[in-house]
Amino acid sequence: MATLPKIAIIIGSTRKTRFADKPAQWMLTQAQARDDMTVELVDLRDFDLPLFDEMASNKWMPSSDPKAVAWQKKIAEYDGYIFVVAEYNHSVTGALKNALDQAYTEWNRKPMGAIAYGGVGGARALEHLRNIAVELCMVPVHGAVHIGGGDFMAVHPMGKDGAIEEIEDHLKPGATDLLDDIVWWAKATMTAKG
Repeated sequence: MATLPKIAIIIGSTRKTRFADKPAQWMLTQAQARDDMTVELVDLRDFDLPLFDEMASNKWMPSSDPKAVAWQKKIAEYDGYIFVVAEYNHSVTGALKNALDQAYTEWNRKPMGAIAYGGVGGARALEHLRNIAVELCMVPVHGAVHIGGGDFMAVHPMGKDGAIEEIEDHLKPGATDLLDDIVWWAKATMTAKG
């Protein structure tokens, strides 16, 4: 029997007041309902990553900071990634960019996608994340989930703070596309790596 792809859902915000937990839990539930992958929630809060201060990326030399090495070991466990992406000033959070920079080889040749949120559904942050992913030799997938506009205000604490299930009819088609893409590309890259 073939090994199921192991996918990480990475929460990309570390703020105390973050909204990320709500979409992360919803995405985890969607992924766990499937039988073609295993999935785990990975929270950047659980990794006290320093700002990137190595001599070079671990593409070129091993990292010296034990916290960076622990992060690298954790993300190396997975065959693909779904990032929970907040849009800050048209980009990803500083915490997520720093976490991405702390590794290189561990990201290589694995698919990535996202559930993004913000005024325009986190679209600008996700586009930026996809560009970063290409530089890290990941495979950005087409499918994505965007929570924006009225939907965002319906579930965000500064709006109505409703349950995300109130808007899930708008989110599920994107989630299905995202998860289908992640699984297909994870299987393809796993096979290619032998």
